[in-house]
Amino acid sequence: MQQHVIVSFGKDGEYDFKATGGGAADEARQWFEREFEALKCDVTSPTGKILAVDRILSVAKYAGVERFRGKSTWARQFAKHTAAVLGRELIRVDVEHYSIGY
Repeated sequence: MQQHVIVSFGKDGEYDFKATGGGAADEARQWFEREFEALKCDVTSPTGKILAVDRILSVAKYAGVERFRGKSTWARQFAKHTAAVLGRELIRVDVEHYSIGY
């Protein structure tokens, strides 16, 4: 299955990625955990639990639009791992509005 991941930073840009083959969800979650820590992401959660979508959105936000320009290796990994974690054909990561749509 081919998956389409769109990462939007509003007027700062929108970046499209195609991901094929899915990938292992556990490996993808571990990648997001490492990036979340490395980028020193901060998410306020009333339950104290950080959901997968919060990790994805926070990593995109803290990484910033510059990492997505030019579709760097890091940006392609982000898209691949997003597709693996969420398992949908079309995923829109809206950083500006802090939401994920399918």
